[in-house]
Amino acid sequence: MQTDHPSGETDLLVIGGGILGAFYAYHAVKRGLRVVLVERTAAPQGASVRNFGQVVPSGMNHEWQTLGRESLKIYHSIHQQWPLPMRQLGSIYLASDREEMTLLEELHQRNTAVDYPSELWTAQQCRDRYPQLRSDYCRGGLYFPEELSVTPRLLIERLHGYLREQPGFQCFFRTCVAELQPSSNGVTVVTTDGHTVRAEKVMLCCGAELQLLYPQVFRESDIELVKLQMLRLEPQPQATLPGNVLTGLTIRRYESFSECASWSAIKAREPKESFDKRFGIHMLFKQEPDGGIIVGDSHEYVPAREEFSFELRGDVNDYFLAEGRKIFDLPSWNVEAAWYGVYCQTSHPTGIFTKEVEPNIHIATAIGGKGMTSSAGFAQHDLRSIYRD
Repeated sequence: MQTDHPSGETDLLVIGGGILGAFYAYHAVKRGLRVVLVERTAAPQGASVRNFGQVVPSGMNHEWQTLGRESLKIYHSIHQQWPLPMRQLGSIYLASDREEMTLLEELHQRNTAVDYPSELWTAQQCRDRYPQLRSDYCRGGLYFPEELSVTPRLLIERLHGYLREQPGFQCFFRTCVAELQPSSNGVTVVTTDGHTVRAEKVMLCCGAELQLLYPQVFRESDIELVKLQMLRLEPQPQATLPGNVLTGLTIRRYESFSECASWSAIKAREPKESFDKRFGIHMLFKQEPDGGIIVGDSHEYVPAREEFSFELRGDVNDYFLAEGRKIFDLPSWNVEAAWYGVYCQTSHPTGIFTKEVEPNIHIATAIGGKGMTSSAGFAQHDLRSIYRD
């Protein structure tokens, strides 16, 4: 019978119950290991639940797209056994000018070469699927039929529920680790309330909270914090925005397009200073099952040793609404809610911070904006390395 605190012995203890930690636990359980997952809050409250919920391998560079495509398979595998709040409605990138259309054409060719399905759409095909799309915005689109939309807050809850049903798994919320004591045959994990558990290995997947256990490692790393703003428009089921909608600013930002032949020349012609560049804005839309529409997002960066202000910037939210009106004619632009999230990434956003910081104590964090798309595939890949498969 599970107690209300971790105790005894386990094969792997995972610190951090967000999307990355949950998938380390998932793959460890699949390996037949005994797994304990601990999370310091009553439920994850960080980037894993404060994001768009777009599973978009199409936006990743080649290495991470491979992991993202593996993640799509893993999501489907779990969904067959334990329904997840996910919908396979695909992703569409909407080009607003000839340069963006060129990048879509080049990415389509690259996708064809690696057998990742995508479809070039005319402007009319885009308007047929998105009746509210403004004709003076769209020059055409690139559609990825395999990609998923998920509801982040429900997804992580369902993943934890699925894991609880697996033999050998235990999960403890409101549990904070105070100390890790490595030895020749494992790690003693001490919680802040004085309980201990012996683990053969420990995975730290706890984002910026890494600094609580390894402050010097955190300070000396190349980890930076990224603050994002987004908002949600009131439910409007009469609008039709299926799947993940990504626009011209996204085409000019995402890593996959940086591997296209025309990227450098196109970026060189862009204005050096603009509001969207200052706040790292690219316009995304995702309609939730109840008809509400999430719009955003922005990106502000500081080194890991610094902190963000807690305010929401009104000018950023105003930009979302003004720019959004240039793209879609929606029935309503009334804002139901606005929020920000903070995630960690390495100074090179296509990376992740991994380190065996002490014997049998492994860090995997700062996956950046790739978490929802690639955590499932990356955790599987990294565990194979850790266990020397």
